[in-house]
Amino acid sequence: MRFFIELSYNGKAYHGWQNQPNAISVQEVVEKALSTILKNEIAIMGAGRTDAGVHASQMFAHFDFEGDFKNIDIVYKLNSFLPKDIAVISVFEVKPEIHARFYAVSRTYHYKISTSKNVFDYDFAYEVQQPLDVEAMNEACKILFQYKDFQCFSKSNTEVKTYNCDIKEAFWTQHSNQLIFTITADRFLRNMVRAVVGTMVNIGLGKLKSEDLHKIIASKNRSEAGFSVPAHGLYLVKIVYPETIKLES
Repeated sequence: MRFFIELSYNGKAYHGWQNQPNAISVQEVVEKALSTILKNEIAIMGAGRTDAGVHASQMFAHFDFEGDFKNIDIVYKLNSFLPKDIAVISVFEVKPEIHARFYAVSRTYHYKISTSKNVFDYDFAYEVQQPLDVEAMNEACKILFQYKDFQCFSKSNTEVKTYNCDIKEAFWTQHSNQLIFTITADRFLRNMVRAVVGTMVNIGLGKLKSEDLHKIIASKNRSEAGFSVPAHGLYLVKIVYPETIKLES
């Protein structure tokens, strides 16, 4: 039987989602917890990868298990076993062919920028104290919808079949002394969101004009785009699946 596990995590202490040979990952910690509680060697497959230091308020992964845990509160047991920076939200059965990564319809990220020094935010938002032109940054967001190929925002030496992404929404909002960038797409390239945000920050600082984004995207060259903002301001916040993935009871 195949199950989905929905979870959230503070990525500060982890070297990303995916298992690493010489560093602790979120995947490794969750697999160990599941294997201990279910008394079986459990491997999980995530809906995607988050880099070292990136957070997630919603992540999904799938795992296969032939036993029955309907009589135990699996969510409670996992949360009791897991460290304080990883929380399980739900566990539910899905159809056996459903893959957490390949069946996802869209993913949404937030990137948080603190516009003033905040002693409670420095681990969870990127601090930019210079004034940012949010209107120009939102004008640049509109340009993203005109393109599909975003190679210019992809980490170099990434092996992918295509650099095409279908961006469904992209915008900046102001919340007191914090700016939040929201971006939703069917898929994202490695380091893409952080590179987009770095380019947007350069536009907001007046180092680039919003229309310069046309030339940057057309170049397909990572060096033409802006810097990669720090990982600690990035959050995976939503993954959407078809409603039909769950196994009918």
